[in-house]
Amino acid sequence: MNMHANSLPAPDTQATAPAAVPGSQVLYWSVQRELWESRYLYTVPLVVAAVTVFGFLIATIGRALATPDLARRLAVLQEPYHFATALIMGAAFIAGLFYCLDALHGERRDRSILFWKSLPVSDLTTVLSKMTIPLVVVPLLTMAIVVATEWIMLLLSSLVLLGSGLSVAKLWTAMSLPQMWLGLLYHTVTVHALWYAPIYAWLLLVSGWARRAAILWAALPAVAVGVIEKVAFNTTHFAAWLQYRFSGPEHYDLPSRGASGDPMMHLHLATFLSTPGLWLGLAAATIFLGLAVRQRRYQGPI
Repeated sequence: MNMHANSLPAPDTQATAPAAVPGSQVLYWSVQRELWESRYLYTVPLVVAAVTVFGFLIATIGRALATPDLARRLAVLQEPYHFATALIMGAAFIAGLFYCLDALHGERRDRSILFWKSLPVSDLTTVLSKMTIPLVVVPLLTMAIVVATEWIMLLLSSLVLLGSGLSVAKLWTAMSLPQMWLGLLYHTVTVHALWYAPIYAWLLLVSGWARRAAILWAALPAVAVGVIEKVAFNTTHFAAWLQYRFSGPEHYDLPSRGASGDPMMHLHLATFLSTPGLWLGLAAATIFLGLAVRQRRYQGPI
């Protein structure tokens, strides 16, 4: 019996070992998990878009139908597009800020950090997945919602013009939605992804450190620096810098005639990429993210 047992082949340990999961796939799953747990990131812009379309249907179209001048009626239908875009993008930006404030703090508060740390997912992957949400996912989702909203508004406007006996060609030519969407993509990448990166990274860092009231701890240093500067030197340079960071760089808008082959677009992009505030902000965001990764390694539940 021993000779028979010794003649059996040794078990293949290589075949039973679990295959290594690529880091990109782990990051993708982590981002999916963040979206699944924070559905307000896309429901908030969707609700704002629905309210905007409803308001456009009642107010703008009603005002257009009440306008006897046909040329003025066309102008009325063109007015609310930029306002609707700004409203949806602003709501998504605020939702992204609140997400960053709760991203690392929430898992410590509900003690789910113990479960997530038991999985073979590094702290770096976890923090990067949370940073990817406001930096990449939310702006792209919001842009898709804006495009769908403006398309619905254009169809409603066309129905009003057709009901008035007017041609929709003037409206479609004046709106030039592909050109507007190109400008929106440019704004999304330069401002909401690159320019706001240090803001998101700072909020993530505070979220992983604060035990409670993360929003107060995030705002308190800025308020303290502004007050000290005002009392000591009677200046407001720090407040002006904060306004500059939140309002965006001076040259981020796409020219009105901007197209992919327009040299003015490349001029504005080159001006944006040569802005010192952009690279200083990205450097600060890198430092904040590095501190957030190191902090999560040693932080436990609250």
